[in-house]
Amino acid sequence: MRMEPLKLKSMAGAAKITGTLTSLAGLLLLSLYKGVPLTDQAATDAPSPAALHHAAPSDSSGNRSWMLGTMALLFNCLCFSFWLLLQTKLTKKYPAIYSSTAIMFFISTLQGGAVTLAMERHVSPWMLTSKLEIVTVLYAGIVGSGAGYLIMTWCVEKKGPVFTAVFIPMMQIMVAIIDFFFLHEQIYLGSVLGSVLMILGLYL
Repeated sequence: MRMEPLKLKSMAGAAKITGTLTSLAGLLLLSLYKGVPLTDQAATDAPSPAALHHAAPSDSSGNRSWMLGTMALLFNCLCFSFWLLLQTKLTKKYPAIYSSTAIMFFISTLQGGAVTLAMERHVSPWMLTSKLEIVTVLYAGIVGSGAGYLIMTWCVEKKGPVFTAVFIPMMQIMVAIIDFFFLHEQIYLGSVLGSVLMILGLYL
């Protein structure tokens, strides 16, 4: 989009490309390669998200679902990349990040409401019936969405979209850490190697 020069012949440009490719390699390794277990955690009855991720679908319907889910995730990454670039232009023309975030979420609420009505006409599936559900929804809305996107918009305004985007793969590492300390799951070689490559790519 001609928003930033690449400067491949300069040390900074070469480091940026190398760091991006290194982080991508780490992310792929973290996602696709399991390897040998490095810890001796006791197995739990319920399968972990990592175990579900590595489990093979049993039939063709499962394969189609995995393929559709993968394509949806890739499309989400593409849209999010464009969002970061658009935020760069938006913050220059409209620097009021609080009101712009509020407007964005108001429009998103209208869109999400329309999709919800199209998919589910009954009210009962959307009723919150426990304290955990209420806390989860409030946390996801206030912290995960509201504060999260506000901070990302502020970071884009200060440092640009590339600087903001390079830290997003850190979520994979955070998931692995939480998985180990709180859910007491195994840490595998692929997770460690992938995390090391991602951090190395970020520093580059």
